[in-house]
Amino acid sequence: MAEAGEGTIKKDVVIVGAGPVGLFAVFELGLLGLECCVIDILDRPGGQCAELYPEKPILDIPSRLKVTGQELTDDLMKQIEPFSPVLHFNQMADSLTKLDNGHWRLTTDMGIVVEAPVVLIAGGGGSFTPKKPKIEGIEPFENKSLYYAVRQMEIFKGKNLLIAGGGDSALDWVLALNPEVESMHLVHRRAEFRAVQDTVDKMRELEANGKVTVHVADIPRVNGTDGQIESVTLKSKETGEDYDVECDTMLAFYGLTMKLGPIAEWGLNMDSNRVAVDTEKFETSEPGIFCIGDMCEYPGKLKLILSGFHESALMAHGAFHYARPDQKLKFQHTTSSSELQGKLA
Repeated sequence: MAEAGEGTIKKDVVIVGAGPVGLFAVFELGLLGLECCVIDILDRPGGQCAELYPEKPILDIPSRLKVTGQELTDDLMKQIEPFSPVLHFNQMADSLTKLDNGHWRLTTDMGIVVEAPVVLIAGGGGSFTPKKPKIEGIEPFENKSLYYAVRQMEIFKGKNLLIAGGGDSALDWVLALNPEVESMHLVHRRAEFRAVQDTVDKMRELEANGKVTVHVADIPRVNGTDGQIESVTLKSKETGEDYDVECDTMLAFYGLTMKLGPIAEWGLNMDSNRVAVDTEKFETSEPGIFCIGDMCEYPGKLKLILSGFHESALMAHGAFHYARPDQKLKFQHTTSSSELQGKLA
């Protein structure tokens, strides 16, 4: 075991995953007076809902005849506001260590350290991992001048940036980084973009003002030396001809795939590449570590958001006994408890 260190965030529960189930867990834990820190590898809350189908209607959320993934995420974020969770995005949950005091120390790949008596895995299908494009010679440039995500905005300040992609992530970062860079190019293989229309309109306004140059092209090659990009070769979709665009930094958004990631190394019992849990409190084989949502496995498991909401409630009651071992759990209904109504304002 190890001891806790200075500069560590200390909470009752550290949650891995900011999808709908992870966010609702903040609410259920908050009702019991437990404070949470949430870690997610994406740059925003919502998990699969926000990243893969933000505008696709979800039809099986109780009382909601129809709700999009983004609307559900936005509403869950409003619901947990009274509990003021600490949210860290662009962070992958990496190492997990048991401390001498019985708590857990979770460290992210970006160096954030959280100590908590309870760890909750709510990572959906796993960690989102960027899909690498089939571009000649990109390996030497990766994480040096070619990136698949924005982990630190200051990296791009004053750069001559080329962004590849046509979805929400690509265009969101076109808007966010445009004031910070020296020059900007946007490359997409089609003239149409998959992002929400308001974002597309704002990007087109930047284009009209000469602040971004849009190319309808493929990217066959990245050019440079010693990991530093000097130019990117484009193949025009209109003429079929190759031409070079001078730039020193590239952001590539070619979609995401999901992998279990470092969680697979945490020594938990697995079932079909998912985390095995009990159905009383959704605890894993390791005391104090719980798992809910698509990543957990048990007999009769259904991969539905509403199932994850149910799992959140039972998990919260199990987690309480680790976070408050000297207190008795008082079960209350939000409809009749003035204490809970006060918490929720």
